[in-house]
Amino acid sequence: MSSNKETGDAGELEVCDLVGCPNCSNRLMLLPPSFPMFDVQCTRCLFRAQIKSISSKPRGTILGAGWDIYEKVLKAGHLSPPLIVNFKWTANGDVQQDIRFYPFIAKENVKKYQLSETARRANYRMFRYVGLDKLPFVQLYRRGQ
Repeated sequence: MSSNKETGDAGELEVCDLVGCPNCSNRLMLLPPSFPMFDVQCTRCLFRAQIKSISSKPRGTILGAGWDIYEKVLKAGHLSPPLIVNFKWTANGDVQQDIRFYPFIAKENVKKYQLSETARRANYRMFRYVGLDKLPFVQLYRRGQ
């Protein structure tokens, strides 16, 4: 079983290989590791997005990332970054995949929480994306079903 980081890294590469920029259809490229707020950008236009890779069928709640940087970005008056979610799962022995683009994530779709004192990153503040099942999205890629 791979770690969350390995799943995320593989999912980011997969998105770059399978889909083009939602704005201009050109190629997406990875940003450097630990780049704040964004994982990919377009090689042609100014589009940037956060990518989340989930090993399940599409659902309304997924894990986000660290809360502190996200909170600072919102307090500075910026919008939440556009979100691309790479849902990938197995059903009846077949790999299924749905890559979705959520262009606008409102504050109400982000809920912060704190890890426990016994967690590896004790008391680290994080957030979840919630209500994704109620948000409009653009399907960028689909395999199976």
